[in-house]
Amino acid sequence: MATRKATAAIIATATCTGVGGFFFGLSFKDRDRFLVHAQLKDVLQPSSLAPPANSTAAVFDAGALREKNSMTSPSSSPSPTAVATVGPHRVSEIMAYGFPTTDYVRSRSDYVLAYDRKNRNALWVAEHLTAERLLDRTKVSRKLSAFQEDQSVHPYFRSTNEDYRASGFDRGHLAAAANHWVSQDSLDETFFLSNISPQVGVGFNRDAWNTLEKYSRDKAKSNRSVFVMTGPLYLPSLEQDGKHYVKYQVIGPNSVAVPTHFFKVHAYDTGISLE
Repeated sequence: MATRKATAAIIATATCTGVGGFFFGLSFKDRDRFLVHAQLKDVLQPSSLAPPANSTAAVFDAGALREKNSMTSPSSSPSPTAVATVGPHRVSEIMAYGFPTTDYVRSRSDYVLAYDRKNRNALWVAEHLTAERLLDRTKVSRKLSAFQEDQSVHPYFRSTNEDYRASGFDRGHLAAAANHWVSQDSLDETFFLSNISPQVGVGFNRDAWNTLEKYSRDKAKSNRSVFVMTGPLYLPSLEQDGKHYVKYQVIGPNSVAVPTHFFKVHAYDTGISLE
């Protein structure tokens, strides 16, 4: 039986605090020099919704530029399973290759995320982009959308707009707003703060990250579809005592974590059949 080929690429693990960190000396045309192949099964767990495809993953890590501000060390905390659904959704389509985790999953009309209550960021955000869903951009207006608290998250664990006020960080989208112009509701849902992480503005959110989001849409237009997985990372750094520590800044009255890095994974549905 023939199956469709899917090719995955971890396009970048990029610093949130550097000025376009993963673009230093690198263009997308040059990225193949940095690719390290691995099995897709190590990135996305297959589910019963679709058989595992013959897939590869490509990894590019540009390293980190650290922000030397007030930091905090993480601590582990248990999180019971909880699922919240908001409006009509495409979960089976978006999550065709499985859920990386199943705790505190939120399904929106056009994307799915898992929420990290401790850090008040998403753990991961999943999207399924097609050329058809990106074509008509006349039905909606970004001017009608506003950053807002996610009412499906308990107030104790939410981030708020007050957390970002005078923080020096942008409210950076994980599921990009421009990926979800299929309806005003879909666009508005990308402004839930559960889909937002603190990001440096100039050089990253408004530049390098924006370019990467455009690249995702370009790949959706040149393939049958693209599965996109995005999220924050909190990676260790070597300190002066020779030991590695995971440290990151927090902002606002709710102590929203500022990730040290971000990742984005592309899985391309090329439409090619494999016997």
